[in-house]
Amino acid sequence: MGTPCEHLELVRDTTPSANGCEDCLRSGDTWVHLRMCMTCGHVGCCDSSPNRHATAHWHSNASHPLVRSFEPGEDWWWCYADDLLFEVPGAGAAPSHH
Repeated sequence: MGTPCEHLELVRDTTPSANGCEDCLRSGDTWVHLRMCMTCGHVGCCDSSPNRHATAHWHSNASHPLVRSFEPGEDWWWCYADDLLFEVPGAGAAPSHH
């Protein structure tokens, strides 16, 4: 995994917005994997999911480039702006759905 990106100052103390993709839950759709925005807590589905809500959230909120995996046992982060996968040392366990 690479080194953290330059956007870490945008990370906030967030609470997950839902225990699944909040947009898919509203529309009754399904998802493959989940990502959580580290600026606002929006939980969206990954790019392997039909609706790609996590990426759509970033496209409509350019100041929210960082997500963490919202999957049990996965601690990686992704920066949309830098197209970068990385881990943050000392960040603690990733939040995840049940």
